[in-house]
Amino acid sequence: MSGVTKKSFASPDELRAPDKSEIRVVDLGGVKAAQIVFQPGWRWSECIKPVVGTDSCQVHHEGTLLQGRLHVAHDDGTEMEIVPGDAYVVYPGHDAWVVGDEAVVGLEFDSGAAETYARPD
Repeated sequence: MSGVTKKSFASPDELRAPDKSEIRVVDLGGVKAAQIVFQPGWRWSECIKPVVGTDSCQVHHEGTLLQGRLHVAHDDGTEMEIVPGDAYVVYPGHDAWVVGDEAVVGLEFDSGAAETYARPD
């Protein structure tokens, strides 16, 4: 394939909207990207766990945060806070939550994560 492909998250190919969440997925011809929006009070273990049924998030995330603050607690005990301007990789086996009263907005570039995140098995 050659050329250029462009799509807008304002008109996604797929929209998932579990509690306090929006995941907007665009398919760029075999590469998928997602825009995530988590509202204040969002926590993976409360909002996404009931949808997917795993004890912790088992998705590999690669992305960047545009707005808000996201705290990640990994099953191995490591924790970090991701803030706007940070690029991140979060490996499977974690919980995460919005810190403060501002929504989290980020972009995810792992096609597998865009394809499967917050989707029931």
